[in-house]
Amino acid sequence: MHDDRDLVEARLRRVLEERIRPALYPESVPMEVAIWNAPGEPVPVAEGLAATPAPIAVGEVWGPPWGTSWFTVTGTVPDRWAGRTVEAVLDIGFNRASPGFQCEGLVYRPDGTPVKGLHPRNQWVRVGAPAKGGERVELRIEAASNPVIQGERPFRPTRLGDKETAGTDPRYRLARMDLAVLDETVWHLVLDLEVLGELMEQLPVDSARRWEILRAVENALDAVDLQDVNGTARAARSALAEVLATPAHPSAHRVSAVGHAHIDSAWLWPLRETVRKVARTASNMAALIDDEPEFVFAMSQAQQWAWIKDHRPEVWTKVKAAVAEGRFVPAGGMWVESDTNMPGSEAMARQFVHGKRFFLDEFGIENEEAWLPDTFGFAAGLPQIIKAAGSKWLLTQKISWSRTNKFPHHTFRWEGIDGTRIFTHFPPVDTYNCEMLGSQIAHAARNFKDKGRATHSLAPTGFGDGGGGTMREMVAKAARMRGLEGSATVEWRTPADFFARAEAEYPEAPVWVGELYLELHRATLTSQARTKQGNRRSEHLLREAELWAATAAVRAGAPYPYERLDRVWKTVLLHQFHDILPGSSIAWVHREAAKTYAAVAEELTGLIEAAQRALAGEGDRPLVFNAAPHTRTGVAAGAAAAPTRTSHVAPVAREGGGYVLDNGLLRVEVDARGLVVSAYDIAASRESVAPGAVANLLQLHPDLPNQWDAWDVDKFYRNTVTDLTEADQVTAEEGSVRIVRSFGSSTAIQSLSLAAGAKRLDIDTEVDWHETEKFLKLAFPLDLHAERYAAETQYGHFYRPTHTNTSWEAAKFEACNHRFLHLAEPGWGVALVNDSTYGHDVTRTVRETDSGTTTTVRASLLRAPRFPDPETDQGVHRFRHGLVPGATVGDAVREGYRVNLPERALPGGADVAPLVSVDNDAVVVTAVKLADDGSGDVVVRFHEAGGGRATATLTAGFTVADAVPTDLLERPLSDDAELRRDGDAVSLTLRPFQLVTVRFTRG
Repeated sequence: MHDDRDLVEARLRRVLEERIRPALYPESVPMEVAIWNAPGEPVPVAEGLAATPAPIAVGEVWGPPWGTSWFTVTGTVPDRWAGRTVEAVLDIGFNRASPGFQCEGLVYRPDGTPVKGLHPRNQWVRVGAPAKGGERVELRIEAASNPVIQGERPFRPTRLGDKETAGTDPRYRLARMDLAVLDETVWHLVLDLEVLGELMEQLPVDSARRWEILRAVENALDAVDLQDVNGTARAARSALAEVLATPAHPSAHRVSAVGHAHIDSAWLWPLRETVRKVARTASNMAALIDDEPEFVFAMSQAQQWAWIKDHRPEVWTKVKAAVAEGRFVPAGGMWVESDTNMPGSEAMARQFVHGKRFFLDEFGIENEEAWLPDTFGFAAGLPQIIKAAGSKWLLTQKISWSRTNKFPHHTFRWEGIDGTRIFTHFPPVDTYNCEMLGSQIAHAARNFKDKGRATHSLAPTGFGDGGGGTMREMVAKAARMRGLEGSATVEWRTPADFFARAEAEYPEAPVWVGELYLELHRATLTSQARTKQGNRRSEHLLREAELWAATAAVRAGAPYPYERLDRVWKTVLLHQFHDILPGSSIAWVHREAAKTYAAVAEELTGLIEAAQRALAGEGDRPLVFNAAPHTRTGVAAGAAAAPTRTSHVAPVAREGGGYVLDNGLLRVEVDARGLVVSAYDIAASRESVAPGAVANLLQLHPDLPNQWDAWDVDKFYRNTVTDLTEADQVTAEEGSVRIVRSFGSSTAIQSLSLAAGAKRLDIDTEVDWHETEKFLKLAFPLDLHAERYAAETQYGHFYRPTHTNTSWEAAKFEACNHRFLHLAEPGWGVALVNDSTYGHDVTRTVRETDSGTTTTVRASLLRAPRFPDPETDQGVHRFRHGLVPGATVGDAVREGYRVNLPERALPGGADVAPLVSVDNDAVVVTAVKLADDGSGDVVVRFHEAGGGRATATLTAGFTVADAVPTDLLERPLSDDAELRRDGDAVSLTLRPFQLVTVRFTRG
């Protein structure tokens, strides 16, 4: 019996591959082809259509890396094909790489009407069904010769990832340009056999249903004349009709299929190419919607919709029509599918503000789901941001990639740091590129962890990453599995329809508290340091620009730069996409990102200076502007006369070599090697540095992960470490100790300083980095017994354990923080603050000398992976850190802002009072701006930052006519916060980490 089964299954595979699939196009005639090569970057569609092409023959090469060629393809349908289905079969040189990772094309009519996209699994263009015979066919193809970056030997260094280094040799060979007859009976037979064969392989070996299908398949194969597949396909289909018509069991798992094409806004291609990828995929999906009445396609990332609108208006027309039908669905309500670990509080909020507002403005559609299938883990502050944006659901499947622990649920409620809970679904199909394979649908049913309480799951269906979307074959397979015995049932639904059904079915879903940590891709917190620094700097410049522009508008009547701020925000949000900010894109992407961040800094600095000049007025008094949410040098979110330069204590020679920095609050000893051997809190009589250890220690590790070079750091990297203890120079400068170290081919220069009146050691590090496959850390071994530490995230912080009691804690050997980490024993703690680093690790050891605990905090500075960018982070980098002994969490919050928001000095005539002030340091203002609708209302966003209850009064520096709490989109809320208004001030009580937005109408 088993031999019989194996024989039928092997026979099915061979006959399908060698006889039935080749019979799909039984007749064909060649078309004539001509080509025009765009001389540089892609040209507008009208220019490509108007260009004069030259002849090219099938078999000839074309397409340098990242080039664009326009093909003109012409032919005539033979008269004898009248009444038959005719298609153009267009293979521009596709290879075995997946759709989206090689050459691609978008087909146009000669008048510029887009038809559909081309990729290796979708090479056809319908000519007639039925054809009349004699039709003249002319098609234009905008073809992109994008090189294969990740080929048969992945993660190998390549120069193809940048147009400047990729060379000019053609990458592709024109393969097939034909008019052909499509035998639709054979096409359906292929799908019948594929669905039944895939289902059969998933059923229990001895199940009656498996044997029933096997015999039907055997009968169908017997009915096929291998010399006349086209003539016998109908009889073969008849042999399968009964088993295909047997209905599914009522208790079968239910899969909601959502047409999908997760398109990376940049990854192994530059941003400009994604603009075209989106147009190709959207054209494909609009055409499929026209052909398949049940099909529904969802596309996220408002940025990608905006690209279609701005760059492909002819495609936009088709998309808008499909949206109006409710079948081309805006999803996710974010500007891009961003990373969620590293974006700051306001940036994460603005992802939803700009994304949701685009869909509301363009279509009147409000998303209630966050759609992040491929993001590399999820910060603990995200649930309340989703809720504050007016959404209530979250989808991702990326946690299925975790390598150590299996997540215990597929449907659950995720609780964030403030107690907000979001109904969340992880598709058990474990992919965002479902192809409707029987193995995938069976896996979803078997894998679903909430059986017995829930029956629904979602399957994002279609080719993604590089685009392509859903194929007609996938739709046809779904139709066969809508009610097929032995299979889960499949039905096309919108994301909102799925979530509504799933939540109604499972109202008491289990709760997961805290971050959703991906046990993979941990190195994305460090790779491409310039990109990360550009993001952090841009976020804080945007805060300053909005604050001072709003203040200047209210105080001085200056025009508020709505359009410029909107544009810059969208640029910064785009670069938070989950392969740009994480540093996992090709060299071209990061080279362009550096230029973009420089332009952003220049523009925002200009806006800030213009607003501050308008506020400062005439005069030569030295004014200091403070944009931080805490008072500094006597200034709170305004400007006042103050010293323009903070004085630093002078280094004093240390006995035994090195120097001492002492300001009466903190005494720091730096030995002759430039290492910190003591950081003594004078008031608390407490040493920070662990006995026998040294801080400010640069450590170098080898770093070659098993795969995913730019993405991963594997735990074994810790097995080997080199402590960089030798110094070339340790010298005293005015107000600092300067240390120079050389290692390998690199150099590190550090400056250690201690400001008067500050309990914070400032550490400026400049690294001229020329290492390969190395990992550079900055270590601080602390004399602390801390079982947990606080890491800043959006709108607050959360705690991670320092121990490794279970595999869940052990897996978090590299984690994310924003501006600060804080460790403490009862009554005393230490903070480490930074200006641009995100990755870190915290470990504990017990000292043999005194049985005390050393808790070591290490900031991750630089890596040097070679894929996908072989020159990752080569060159000069600058980092700022601050070690703050005796710090509370509140101190950590304040010092984190200080290092990221330096004061600005400007001569002027008068002090500038704050536009809004808060009377409680535990309540941190993250944004002060004018309302986006142009009304002139002032919007203030703030949160409780200490993790406790807080009562605060916000006082406006202007006459207030009204004040109302709003959501992130600045729409009034009725019950989210109880404001008590008294004149120009409002008071309220906040729960731990509560996020509040208040809109002030000026009187």
